[in-house]
Amino acid sequence: MAMGEKNVCDVFLERERLFLSPYAFLTENTKGRDYPYTPCVNRTEFQRDRDRILHCKSFRRLMHKTQVFLLPIDEQYRTRMTHTLEVTQIARIICRALRLNEDLTEAAALGHDIGHTPFGHAGEAVMQKCFDPTFTHYMQSLRVVEKLEKDGEGLNLTWEVRDGIVNHSGHDLSPDSKNRKASTLEGVIVKFADKIAYINHDIDDAIHAGILKLDDIPRELLDILGRTHSGRINTMVSAVIESSSDKNEISMTPEVCEATMALRNFLFEHVYTKSAAKAEEEKAKALLEELYCFFYDHPEKMPPFYFGRVESEGLGRSVCDYISAMTDRYAIDKYKELFIPEVWRDASY
Repeated sequence: MAMGEKNVCDVFLERERLFLSPYAFLTENTKGRDYPYTPCVNRTEFQRDRDRILHCKSFRRLMHKTQVFLLPIDEQYRTRMTHTLEVTQIARIICRALRLNEDLTEAAALGHDIGHTPFGHAGEAVMQKCFDPTFTHYMQSLRVVEKLEKDGEGLNLTWEVRDGIVNHSGHDLSPDSKNRKASTLEGVIVKFADKIAYINHDIDDAIHAGILKLDDIPRELLDILGRTHSGRINTMVSAVIESSSDKNEISMTPEVCEATMALRNFLFEHVYTKSAAKAEEEKAKALLEELYCFFYDHPEKMPPFYFGRVESEGLGRSVCDYISAMTDRYAIDKYKELFIPEVWRDASY
């Protein structure tokens, strides 16, 4: 490289200064990482975070973790992986329209559910019962990227990406919400994208499963949001862009926000808590609870990585980390291995 010639990363940083909104978080202003690192000449720090998340084991496991429907045979249903990809796509659309930092919002979106338990929120409930009532998937996601990935070294992500990951949750989308809120607009966008994604793809999956019909949804909500999957997403995304343009705040236009929250409440009543989608959830909870109790009583049966952390992290914490990292399939197979006599495992009577 000739003297004075800029490297690729410098070009990216200059583009951010020239073209991003004054409300965007510039990569050069990052608070940095917890541990020393060598800068990359071809990628910005948030681009590196994105790549670290994409290439880690915990991200790959998301393809076999439940979103709403437990271990679906039909591959059309969303998994935690496909949910994550949809969130990321929606977040990038909003971010680009507002001229904010796409690399930051992409990295936070890709990592937002990386610590989610098997069997969706059923697994989260079991960890709250067996380990700690304050357990949450978003705090576990932060723990994964800080302490568990790369054999305990963590991914050494930037502060802003970790902030976006841990603050993506909370149902209230109003500007004066008391829920957790990311420190950057890019991180707040992940929260909005998460809601837009799961509300719409869960309707899609519920209709495909035959437990919901489009006409079951209140007509006044469909009139505002749209009668098609893509139409509703476009309405919600447009409402965020319209309400947030040229502001140091991410919000949604009042009418669409109210309808979106009403639609979410409808799903909780008709899909998330009472429908056939949850018919097997108690069995999944019982399975995970038995696994937790077994490994709590027999920690030496855990893989060496988790057993080796018992002394420093505590027994309950180590068992929780192990259970939370499991995919649905792995948890079921481990349960069969521990509790079902081998002669019965594949028998058909």
